[in-house]
Amino acid sequence: MASHEPSGDSHRQAERKRSLLNTADWAALAFLVIGGINWGLVDAFSLDLIASLFGGMSPVSRVVYLLVGLSAIYLLLTLGRLAKLSAEVGE
Repeated sequence: MASHEPSGDSHRQAERKRSLLNTADWAALAFLVIGGINWGLVDAFSLDLIASLFGGMSPVSRVVYLLVGLSAIYLLLTLGRLAKLSAEVGE
């Protein structure tokens, strides 16, 4: 019966790939996806989902918009680190 468990080397490589992104990276990616989907909905259907959920320019909406913008800046600044780590794992 064949085992579906990865070998030792591929298991270690998979662990390294998983650890490439820290919590801040994942949070920034999540907010960037939320912002991207929201802008897609704004363009396609004139629907601002964030405003619909939390109110036009309510404090919660403003915080979400701020976090989306800060996430974009954060990911731009960390792109070099992520590219370097990705290249190291691929070696």
